[in-house]
Amino acid sequence: MLLCAGQILSDSTHPPALMVLRRTSIFIFKTSRYYTSATVSILHTPHSLLHLLQFCIHLRAHKLAQQTHAQILANGFQQNVFLATRLVSAYATCAQLTSSSFVFQSIEARNVYLWNSLINGHVKNHDFQSALALFRQMGANAVLPDDYTLATVFKVSGELQDLVSGKLIHGKSIRIGFVSDVVVANSLMAMYCRCQKFDDVVKVFDEMPQRNVGSYNVVTSACAALGNCTSTSRDDLWKFFLRMQREGFKADAFTVASLLPVCYGGSGKWNYGRELHCYVVKNGLDLKMGSDVHLGSSLIDMYSRSKKVFLGRRVFDQMKNRNVYVWTAMINGYVQNGAPDDALVLLREMQMKDGIQPNKVSLVSVLPACALLAGLTGGKQIHGFSFKMELNDEVSLCNALIDMYSKCGSLDYARRAFETGSYFKDAITWSSMISAYGLHGRGEEALITYYKMLEQGFKPDMITVVGVLSACSKSGLVGEGISIYKSLMINYEMKPTIEICACVVDMFGRSGQLDQALEFIKEMPLDPGPSVWGSLLTASVMHGNSRARDLAYRHLLELEPENPSNYISLSNTYASDRRWDVVTELRTMMKERGLKKVPGCSWITMSGKTHSFSVADKAHPSSSLIYEMLDDLVSIMTDGCADIDILT
Repeated sequence: MLLCAGQILSDSTHPPALMVLRRTSIFIFKTSRYYTSATVSILHTPHSLLHLLQFCIHLRAHKLAQQTHAQILANGFQQNVFLATRLVSAYATCAQLTSSSFVFQSIEARNVYLWNSLINGHVKNHDFQSALALFRQMGANAVLPDDYTLATVFKVSGELQDLVSGKLIHGKSIRIGFVSDVVVANSLMAMYCRCQKFDDVVKVFDEMPQRNVGSYNVVTSACAALGNCTSTSRDDLWKFFLRMQREGFKADAFTVASLLPVCYGGSGKWNYGRELHCYVVKNGLDLKMGSDVHLGSSLIDMYSRSKKVFLGRRVFDQMKNRNVYVWTAMINGYVQNGAPDDALVLLREMQMKDGIQPNKVSLVSVLPACALLAGLTGGKQIHGFSFKMELNDEVSLCNALIDMYSKCGSLDYARRAFETGSYFKDAITWSSMISAYGLHGRGEEALITYYKMLEQGFKPDMITVVGVLSACSKSGLVGEGISIYKSLMINYEMKPTIEICACVVDMFGRSGQLDQALEFIKEMPLDPGPSVWGSLLTASVMHGNSRARDLAYRHLLELEPENPSNYISLSNTYASDRRWDVVTELRTMMKERGLKKVPGCSWITMSGKTHSFSVADKAHPSSSLIYEMLDDLVSIMTDGCADIDILT
């Protein structure tokens, strides 16, 4: 309802904020519950109505858009294409696509801008199929698209990963001469990127007569997004970044954030990340002065993946603006680097210090910290918090809860999280529950869950297979496990992986069928890796088969000459056989190669505080009392064993 002068709504408890749009003499009153409007003079010019519609778009004010629509009709402007175009956008912004279509259909002379407005409205509301259908209808009505149309529909094809439509639109853009437009070409490359056609991305880039920073960003993000970057591809990506600068284009925050995810790890690649960080500071993108939280999150993630989480924390502490994504990146960095205590502390600080509520990703990131600490209480608290935040139906969170509960030793809680019928179970959900049963030695229940998963129409993947085969191995269900393995190879045409083959070898080995395990290794379609020989080694030591044991050790030392665990394990085995000459030789070899075994560590949580202990550790403030208690326990156990010997 449009109000006349003096008819101004007010609310004593929520005073309206007066906003003046001087050019149209309209007063808009905004309260916490509604938008109202008042006119000082009658709206009768298209110019005034255009500004009012733009205001509707800015405020997403559906009722105000309807009132303006009524004013357009009352003044006889219903065939004004400019007003109709803006009105279509206003309704679409308010998620009223039916009203947008009604206005569109009421216009007799539809130009390209009106078509663009309706197509873009469907895109904003993620109705991509309808947007493509409208583009085809636009062509059938002999309306030529412009650069904005083509850029929009390329985005649609990319979102749908519809390569056929994308190529057809590419051909149309060539015919009408818009392919040389920089914005259109960038959108075209982004479409090929989403369809994982990197060769086409590079081809379009090389054929561009003009480029901008966005053009380089599309190629950079395309290469980085493909994943599985080899050493060669990382080098090529870095060379492309240097080429960008040589050609006079200054990389922006998006460029750096696209490169950082592949700049971690060994072989010198981590230095690329450090160079990019230096570039950020040198070129005025310093996080102390800016507010680019995406770039900050990327830097934290890069340092965390490079096992330099303390540098990630330094970036985090220097940031002026930190949102939930920055906090989540830091929490995830601590979890990745085996610092679960710090991750949980940060989750509390996030809420108490900055007043930021964690989202679904934050909770999914921190749950592995509870699993690492076997902190069932903390896990339950996060589960309860998810209910409070109404995130309990999120499938990724439920999957993380199943994994956390099973690793904290509570299979019952894991089963409850799985059996909750309020969320859709995906393949990861089923795989998590199968792995949970296997972890707790419940092979038969793992098999039942596996077959139920197949009945639901889910195709098993590598994680599912490893979970069910591992469950069969731990429960001695060798026949069932081999049957599943063969059915996967035949019925699902699944190619065996190293992990799957290691499970089969472990299955044969645990049951004492070492000859079958060796035969399987010989017939493997893949070269056996450390996990395969490690499974054989464990089984051979368990069953006292020295031939299989020596064979496994020999291959392990060849494959992992720098792994100290192999030498320690082999040394312990020969020590049990009292072959001290070999033990001395192995210890000397380790010393010459500078290999040291990482000391074992255990922990216990008491009164909300976690106490950790390493081998021969005396760092704990109560270490003297702890060792005295251990000596007493050893003495009691020794006396108990002596009494048993006397009785027998």
